Amino acid sequence: MPHRRSAFFISDRTGITAESLGNTLLTQFDTLEFKRETIPFVDTVEKAQEVAARIMNSADSDQHRPLVFSSIVNPEVRAAIKVDGALCIDFFEAFIGQIEGELVQRASLTVGRAHGMINEEKYDSRIEAVNFSLTHDDGVKLKDLDEADVILVGVSRSGKTPTCLYLALQYGIRAANYPLTPEDLDSPTLPKMLLPFRHKLFGLTIDPVRLHNIRTERRPDSKYASMDNCRFEVNEAESMFRQHGVAFISTTHKSIEEIATNILHKANLKRRF
Repeated sequence: MPHRRSAFFISDRTGITAESLGNTLLTQFDTLEFKRETIPFVDTVEKAQEVAARIMNSADSDQHRPLVFSSIVNPEVRAAIKVDGALCIDFFEAFIGQIEGELVQRASLTVGRAHGMINEEKYDSRIEAVNFSLTHDDGVKLKDLDEADVILVGVSRSGKTPTCLYLALQYGIRAANYPLTPEDLDSPTLPKMLLPFRHKLFGLTIDPVRLHNIRTERRPDSKYASMDNCRFEVNEAESMFRQHGVAFISTTHKSIEEIATNILHKANLKRRF
């Protein structure tokens, strides 16, 4: 079993940036295991010194240097994080100087610009998009679909709901979704309520074996989860998409982030904030 290395993600705000960039780098070392810890809101020298002590304790117990990824704006707080017993990678220190030189302008060094509520109008727009997706989940509410930016269509458990919420939260996209029922799949046409919005439809499909496994966890030994039914529903859904010219992608081996990015690109959707 590979030795686990400690990895700290430290920030003066939420830690999302340090986590995202740090984890992206760590994925390139897939033969190692990492014990990850995120420490947000380290915004004073005193807090930074406490964190530095934790890092050193980890180094002593692990007998390996921890990896420290930080996105801290204040230079004094940044300096207090750095300890000799750890590899410290500071994203601000690494890039801000180069950008300042290129733009011939000093950075404002304002905390919370990336994930704070800087613009209330844009923030409200994002929350409205999330509420829209929740309200229009699984075909519960078919009213106001003309306000949707995209309507995801697919069989049950193909990834529609999490993708809609991700599109709303990350991009402000008003995404609704509609689950194809056995009755829909028996019909040669698109579901009647979707016909007026054909230009907004985007299909999600999934490998039948993967679908069978997901549904079995939800409803074991049911017709809904049976391999034959899963294969039938997927085949019929894909035939419907092809017959009516609905663009679609498979979610089988894609993360939510990849699915959403594919939809944005193929449906020519633009971020709202």
